[in-house]
Amino acid sequence: MKKKIGFIVAICLVITMFCLSIGLGVYYQWLDNERINRENILKMFADYYDYKVAAFKEENETLTNVDVAFLGDSLTDGYDVKSYYPQYVTANRGIGGDTTYGLERRLDCSAYDINPKVIVMLIGINNIDTMLENYERIVTSLETNLPSSKIILLSLTSMTLEWGRNNEKAKSRNVVIQDIAQRHNCTFIDLYSVLLDPNTNELRMEYTVDGGHFTAKGYEVITNTITPYLQALLGK
Repeated sequence: MKKKIGFIVAICLVITMFCLSIGLGVYYQWLDNERINRENILKMFADYYDYKVAAFKEENETLTNVDVAFLGDSLTDGYDVKSYYPQYVTANRGIGGDTTYGLERRLDCSAYDINPKVIVMLIGINNIDTMLENYERIVTSLETNLPSSKIILLSLTSMTLEWGRNNEKAKSRNVVIQDIAQRHNCTFIDLYSVLLDPNTNELRMEYTVDGGHFTAKGYEVITNTITPYLQALLGK
C-alpha cells in the first residue's frame, strides 16, 4: 500500500512539474513578446521623433516672422493650428508620444531657430511621474535663449476613461506649473477646468476621441480659451 501511495505521489509530482514547466514556458514567452513589443514601440517613436525633428529643421529654412510656436506632444501634434489661428503665423512643434525630456532635446529646432513672438507649451502627460524633474529647466532655457519671446504655459488637461486615472496627478502637477509660471513671469492657462465635466469630474466625452486626445470640438474650446491671451500678448 505504501509503495502504491508513493508511486501516485511521484506521478503527481511529475505532472505538477510538467505543468509548471509549460506555465513558465508560456510566461517567459509572454515576457519575451512584451519586450519585443516595447522595443518595437520605442523604435517607432524614435523614428517618428527623428522624422519630425528633420521636418522642423527643413521648415525653419523658410519660416519667418513667427507669431506663435506651439510646443508639445500628440495633443499639439494633432492640433491644426494653421486652421484654428489663421490670423497668426504659427509653427506646430508637437511630436506624438514626446516627453519633457524629448522636448528639451529639440528646443533649438522647435523654438530657438524661429524666434517666435509667443511660445505656447503643453507637455508632460507622457512622463507625468517625472515631468517636474526638468519642466522648469525648459522654461529657464526658453527665457535665456529667447528673451524677447512671451511664454504661455498650458495646464495638463483633464482626462477620462483609462486616461482618467491620471487626473489627480495632473491636478497636482498643474499647481506646480502655475507656480513656475508666476515665478518666471509667464502666462498660465488652466485647460483642466475648461474641459472638465462637473457631473463626472472628468474630461467631457464630446471633447475626446479616446479619453485623452481631442475631438474638433475639444480643439475649438481650447482655441477659444487661448485666443484672448494671444491677442493681449501680440496686440492683434
